[in-house]
Amino acid sequence: MTKRLIAIILSCLASLTILDAASRKYVTYEEYGAVGDGVHDDQAAIIAAHQAANELGLPVRATDGKTYYIGQGDKVAIIQTDVDFGKAKFIINDVVTDTHSAPIFRVESTQKAVQITGVRNLKKEQKNLGVKLPARSLVFVENSKKKVYIRFGPNQNNGTPQKEVFIADKKGNVDSCSPITWDYDEITRMTAFPIDKKTLTIKGGFFTTIANQAESKYAYRGRGFVINRSNVRVENMTHYVEGELDHGAPYSGFLVFNYCADVVVTDCLLTPHKTYRTIGSAGKPVSMGSYDMTAGNCVNVLFQHCRQTIDIDDRAYWGLFASNFCKGLRMDDMIISRFDAHMGVANVTLTNCTFGHMGVQAVGFGTMLMKNCEVHRNTFVWLRDDYGSTWDGEIIFKNCTLKPSPGERYLTLISGSNPGTHDFGYVCHLPRRVQVEGLTIDDSNITSDSYSGPFVLGDFRRDASAPNLLPYLPTEEVTLKGIKVLSGKELRLSSNTQLFSKTKMSQKR
Repeated sequence: MTKRLIAIILSCLASLTILDAASRKYVTYEEYGAVGDGVHDDQAAIIAAHQAANELGLPVRATDGKTYYIGQGDKVAIIQTDVDFGKAKFIINDVVTDTHSAPIFRVESTQKAVQITGVRNLKKEQKNLGVKLPARSLVFVENSKKKVYIRFGPNQNNGTPQKEVFIADKKGNVDSCSPITWDYDEITRMTAFPIDKKTLTIKGGFFTTIANQAESKYAYRGRGFVINRSNVRVENMTHYVEGELDHGAPYSGFLVFNYCADVVVTDCLLTPHKTYRTIGSAGKPVSMGSYDMTAGNCVNVLFQHCRQTIDIDDRAYWGLFASNFCKGLRMDDMIISRFDAHMGVANVTLTNCTFGHMGVQAVGFGTMLMKNCEVHRNTFVWLRDDYGSTWDGEIIFKNCTLKPSPGERYLTLISGSNPGTHDFGYVCHLPRRVQVEGLTIDDSNITSDSYSGPFVLGDFRRDASAPNLLPYLPTEEVTLKGIKVLSGKELRLSSNTQLFSKTKMSQKR
């Protein structure tokens, strides 16, 4: 066959491909061999369909009435176009596979990350990077030579490198929604992830995970979605979990968001996982965190109108949501068992939400606003003691309700502890200002004789016997307005009168 003839054939095939792409509206899994009977493994067909869709620039549509089975294998379906799972069902069998770290789907941008050079250091709240970027980007910065979040307690560790993410425009201006929160004396890595201008939408689908039956130890499973692209919308997705036993490995999340910005998750139904125990790094038994939704190194993520399949007060199940190194997290109209920010969140807004037995747990910076929220725990906000119970900023409650379970003996708005003997890698703060405008404390079902009434701030235990305690900066000001305690008892500042001796508290009706 002559070279000229080969060129003609290739040209014709290319023309047919272009015509095919122009005439088609979407890609289906069946076109690439999916059976959809809930028995045959359709993972290879799913991967091939998304690969073709990415090349053609077409959306993917699952077929209503089909049940796609996903068994063994560590191959990943890369999503770069819109997906409509519709009313199709997916079975993800985690019992039959030893592979657990690879997701089933990964949402990626077509834009490549860019390494930033020329920036030697950064200052807290610095407004401009001093360099230009290829586009509005999510910027990641790290100093691997400095450790922060040096964890304390049964899951103790040696900390993590100092790092954070923020948004910057093409001129290097840092977006005020994600201010720089640390001083960086040295930068060992700095990367810009361009933010896509077009929204990618993933919607629908009924997914069921058949839970693993592995040994109960820290070997996290993650066979779901990993979203690494900015400007993504996830809507009307349902995830169930079946087959949990009295043991198993924990889950990092069915929906996992990493290194992305401007994300919306709406109208989803999710399932928390059973709480299993293991031996922690300090050699003591610990409960393992296991989640259905997590976020790490993200900015501007909104979760709204989501629910969970299990009672939010069922203590057999761990909390639904956790995050690390995020900024600008928002939740609205959520009814879930837990909001958690492990290693720092800068600015979080929770509105019209109900949180169950795990409540709201966080450490971080900036402003935490809770408005029209109800918490079913003995404290509104637990400042995580394994990271120093630190919040460098302000906490605001507006028109909220604290409704603890029966049997509680101690109620506070903000709790935690910091013994003063452990270096977390940073100076620890209590919120500089606490503002409460409209609050109902429903302590009517607390019958303990030792209950003397609620406090604004917990005792934040300090080891008084230890010499040279590390600093712990106390709250400067507390303002209260519109407080209603159903038992009729008084809301007081704290039982730790020494730590809060200079805290000013004012109250209005």
